[in-house]
Amino acid sequence: MRTSPSLRRKLISVAAVSAALLTAGTASVAVAQEPAPQAAADLAARTEAAPGVTAERLIVGYESGASEARSNKAAEADAIAKGKRAGEELDFRRRLGTGAALVDLGEDLTKADVADVIAEYRADPQVAYVVPDRLNTPQADPNDTDYAKQWDLFEATAGMNVPGAWNTTTGTGVTVAVIDTGYVAHSDLAANIVGGYDFIADTAVSVDGDGRDGNPADPGDWYNAGDCGAGVPASNSSWHGTHVAGTIAAATNNAKGMAGIAYGAKISPLRVLGKCGGYDSDIIDAITWASGGTVSGVPANGNVAKVINMSLGGDGACTSATQNAINAAVNRGTTVVVAAGNDNENVSGHSPGNCNNVISVAATSRTGAKASYSNYGTLVDISAPGGQTSTGTANGIYSTLNSGTKTPSTESYAYYQGTSMATPHIAGLAALMESANPALTPAQIESAIKSNARALPGACSGGCGAGLADATKTVLAVTGSGGSDGSTGGTAFTSTTAVSIPDAGSAIESPITVSGRSGNAPSALQVGVDITHTYRGDLVIDLVAPDGSAYRLKNSSSSDSADDVRTTYTVNASAEVANGTWKLRVRDVASQDTGRLNSWKLTF
Repeated sequence: MRTSPSLRRKLISVAAVSAALLTAGTASVAVAQEPAPQAAADLAARTEAAPGVTAERLIVGYESGASEARSNKAAEADAIAKGKRAGEELDFRRRLGTGAALVDLGEDLTKADVADVIAEYRADPQVAYVVPDRLNTPQADPNDTDYAKQWDLFEATAGMNVPGAWNTTTGTGVTVAVIDTGYVAHSDLAANIVGGYDFIADTAVSVDGDGRDGNPADPGDWYNAGDCGAGVPASNSSWHGTHVAGTIAAATNNAKGMAGIAYGAKISPLRVLGKCGGYDSDIIDAITWASGGTVSGVPANGNVAKVINMSLGGDGACTSATQNAINAAVNRGTTVVVAAGNDNENVSGHSPGNCNNVISVAATSRTGAKASYSNYGTLVDISAPGGQTSTGTANGIYSTLNSGTKTPSTESYAYYQGTSMATPHIAGLAALMESANPALTPAQIESAIKSNARALPGACSGGCGAGLADATKTVLAVTGSGGSDGSTGGTAFTSTTAVSIPDAGSAIESPITVSGRSGNAPSALQVGVDITHTYRGDLVIDLVAPDGSAYRLKNSSSSDSADDVRTTYTVNASAEVANGTWKLRVRDVASQDTGRLNSWKLTF
C-alpha cells in the first residue's frame, strides 16, 4: 500500500517525538513539530505550471560533474529512485538542448505531492536546480504607447472585451474593405494596408484631379461654407476612412500609438466619399468589387474582402439598387457592417442602416448608454462603443488620423465620436471571427455577435439591438469554447478540463454548469465529446442531467478496437430542466488500455 506524503510527514513527526522521549529520561523534552506551512505564493511558484495548474513535469539541471548530466540512463534511474522516496512514479522523458532533464510526474498529483518530489531533488547536492515545466500563453495586452486611451477595447463597464479574444485570434488571413474616404498614409497602419481602389467617378467630388483609378489615397474632403448646400458651414478634412481603418487593424505590439481590434487582418481602402459626400452608384460598385464581383472598367480584385465596413449613410429608404448590391455581396460570403446613423432618430429612415442582410450598428458612450446622437430602432442589430465627446474628449474613440486641415500633413491620432466609430468595432470583431472559423457564413457571424452580446450597462430608449457586443465571448463561441456558436442560434457550454480515465476502474465525471436558459433542454440536445483512448470499445459514456437522470450515449463493445471517441451525440432531453449541473460520465470497463477525456460540449 502506498503511503500518502501527508500521512508520511505525520508519521515522521510522531517518530521524532517518540525517540526524544526514549532518550531523554527525566530531562525536558523538545517536542518535534511539523514545519511551518510554506507561504502559498512560494508553493505555487515551485509547483505550478500556470496559475492554478499543478505542474506535470519538472526540468532538472544537474551539476556538470554528475553522471546524470551526461547519461540518460543515469537520469532515468535517479528519477525512479527519487520518485520512490517521495511516494510517486517519476519518468525521465528526454534531454533538453541545455542538457537539463525533463522529468514526468505522472497524473493527478497535488501541489503537496509535487513539493515532495522537488524536495527530494533539492536535497541532492548533484542537482543544480529543479523547476516546474511552466505553461506559457500568448500575452494579449499590447505594448502600444497609447493603448490606455482605448477604453472602448478593455474597460469593464462599456468596453467591448477585446483583449481576451486576442488569445484565440488576431484576424490573420482576413481582408476588411473600408468603403469610405480612402486612406492617408500613417505609419501605425501602413503594414496592414493592401490594394484598394478609388471609385469616385465625379471629379467635383473626388478633388484629386481624376476619376476612378487604382489609387485610394485620401487627398482631403474639406469644403468651404455653402459648397455643399445653402447654410452648410465650412469643414476641414476629416480623414474619416483612416480613423475607421485604425480601429479595425492598426498595427499592434509595435511600441507606438494604438492597437487595432483585428490587428492581424488587412485593410483594403475603397474611396467613395469625397467633397460633400459620395454617390450610391459609387458605393454600389465598391460593395460589388470588394466582395469579389465584377465591375465594368475596373480590374479584378486581388484582395477580396470577407468583411465590408460602411461607416456612412444618408436619408431615406434602402433602395433596391443598394439592397441588390448588399445581397450579392452576402451571397458571395462577405459580411456587411454598416452604421445606424447619427441623427438620434429611428434608423428606419436612414440607409444603409435600414437595409436587409447587414449588421446595423448603434453607438454607446463610455457609460454604456446609447450615445445621444445615435440612431435607434428595431432595425438596429447590435451596439458598440462610439464615444461621447460632449462629456470629455477622452470619452471618444481614439484612432489614427492626420493633422492636415485641408491636404495631408503629418500623421496624428485623435478622438472621434459617432456610429462611424462604433461600426469598425463590429467589423473588427467579424474579422476576428472569420479568422478563427473561416467556415462561418455572414448570417452565422451576425447571429453569434447578437447571441453573445451583454445587456447595455446604461439606458437606451427606442431599441439598441441585442446589446453591447462582447468580443471575447463571441470568439470563444465560434471556436467551440462557450456561448452561442452562431450556427443554429443555440448556446454552447464547454468544459476543457482534461480528466484521466482509469483503466478498468471507476467512472469519472466531468461537470458543466448551465445557466441563463429558460425552461427545459431541447429534444435535440447536442453532446460533443473528445476522448483520447487506445481501445474505445472499452468505454461506456453517459450524459447525466441535473436531476441525476442518465442518458446512455455509448455502450462498450469488444469488437470496436479503434482509437478515440470524437463525435457529437443527439439526446432528447426535453424532460430535463436546462439550468443546472450536467455531467459527462465515462467508465473504462476492461483492462490494458488507457485514455483521457479532453473536453466536451453541450449545445442547446
